[in-house]
Amino acid sequence: MAEKYIDYETDILIIGAGGAGLRAAIAGFDSGVRVTVVTKSLLGKAHTVMAEGGIAASLGNLDSKDNWEVHFNDTVVEGVYISNWRMAELLAREAPDRVYELEQYGALFDRTPEGKISQRAFGAHTYRRLCHVGDRTGLELIKTLEDQVLHRDIKFFDELYITKLLKKGDRVIGAVGIKLNSGEFYAFRAKAVIIATGGCGKIYKVTSNSWESTGDGLGLAFNAGAELMDMEMIQFHPTGMVYPPGVRGLLVTEGVRGDGGILLNSEGERFMLRYSPKKKELDARDIVARANYAEIMAGRGTPHGGVYLDISHKGADYIKTKLPSMYAQFKDFAGVDITKEKMEVAPTVHYQMGGIKVDPDTTKTNVEGLFAAGEVASGLHGANRLGGNSLADILVFGRRSGLGAAEYTKKATLEDLSKSDIEAEIARVKSYLRDDGRNPYEVIDELSTNMSDNVGIIRTETNLQKALIKILELKGAAPRVGVRGGLKYNKGLLACLEIPNMLIAAEAVVRGAMTRKESRGAHARSDYPKKDPSFKKNIIYKKSGDEMKLELRPVPEMPENLKKLVDPEEY
Repeated sequence: MAEKYIDYETDILIIGAGGAGLRAAIAGFDSGVRVTVVTKSLLGKAHTVMAEGGIAASLGNLDSKDNWEVHFNDTVVEGVYISNWRMAELLAREAPDRVYELEQYGALFDRTPEGKISQRAFGAHTYRRLCHVGDRTGLELIKTLEDQVLHRDIKFFDELYITKLLKKGDRVIGAVGIKLNSGEFYAFRAKAVIIATGGCGKIYKVTSNSWESTGDGLGLAFNAGAELMDMEMIQFHPTGMVYPPGVRGLLVTEGVRGDGGILLNSEGERFMLRYSPKKKELDARDIVARANYAEIMAGRGTPHGGVYLDISHKGADYIKTKLPSMYAQFKDFAGVDITKEKMEVAPTVHYQMGGIKVDPDTTKTNVEGLFAAGEVASGLHGANRLGGNSLADILVFGRRSGLGAAEYTKKATLEDLSKSDIEAEIARVKSYLRDDGRNPYEVIDELSTNMSDNVGIIRTETNLQKALIKILELKGAAPRVGVRGGLKYNKGLLACLEIPNMLIAAEAVVRGAMTRKESRGAHARSDYPKKDPSFKKNIIYKKSGDEMKLELRPVPEMPENLKKLVDPEEY
């Protein structure tokens, strides 16, 4: 029996409607090509809104010595020397223009007394660099880009989940998806596809990531033949909520520390003076997160298993003006008044530095017709991301992705999709609707528990082996999951479709962590506690049949003029 589906044609298909996807859509449309954006969520409801602290850009409004060269150095040094130098250069050079552009689009940044865009201090940035809108910067960014998209003839499908990329030979030519609120299937014919689906934080039990972050783009790209890179590098943000249980992992912005908050253990000691006497609470995220973890493990934690974060000394007016979301978040969820009381915080999975390997200038992948931008892409952040570089990333490389894809489409042709491929994919999706399937939420719970227990802040060979055994077991179980009901409004069906992508992401994280026998940036192993110069390399992940193959490649050599800007690496 022939499967029913709706045909749709476009020049650029963008999967994901966060900051990177929307900025790519604007750039593509303004280049004169047809653009279509799809998201499994809603327009305006992307994980980008959870980014609170600001956009890193060397405007120099508060510290006149700041410039792109200092920002470049900070990015490479905190990426522990495995970042792609060209991506770091482009980010540092172009971030100021993207911020001013966002302002011209209508974003309302906080101002200095002179009327300039205000900038706040953030961990491991040499100068005050983060352009912010209180502690709601990501929300302002999304609202601003959404307004721009709605004022252009950019086609938009929300609540539509892409299940597979379609290829002709070695080229991506389209995709298949299901409209979650109607149960209808779509076949998209496209000259180019941009993946902008964000990260994979939901493979962990405790994470700041929202429900969308299930590694969808990683799975789509990997299965289409795209290379992944640096997947072992998972950032644990130092400060997530720990209580009540329903909000465990919810982000507590670095802006609290940037605006004067201090970390204390249960004995009242400001312990960062011990771990990082110079930078204190504003050292790199991996260092502060491990310090918090060490204090908790040493028995100097709070009643709910965290450490204290205190900004009450700054006064109520300052806190409510600078950190309105944090004030409301703790008041509403935990009954804590942060103008008078300490917050309880602990590390939470926050960001993937790794992702799809892309060309720095165009964001094209190794698969023809396929591009990627934002958190789903890799190269910029290396082994550790600087706070605020994520929002700069989605603006700079979202735009470059739209431009790169548009340029490609002007020479590319639309190809006919294989009807048999489309029908086979629709049949696969429908196969999850059955009475005897294993509960998908059990599989997700087992996976996320396994990752949090065995692939956390501090890793060991023993725990990584345990994690891999469990992942391979769940990989075998994944085809047997299933749910009752129909295609329409079936959240259980969506969970079934997300599981294979989550397992690809988890397997990559674990295999990479096992391969990297050193400690570098966010990747820390107690059995290999030191950095090793022989691992100043990127780990590449490739699909080979049904298996995942890993390969170590040297970090691209930096030109001499840029080497002069970077602090030398120490071992």
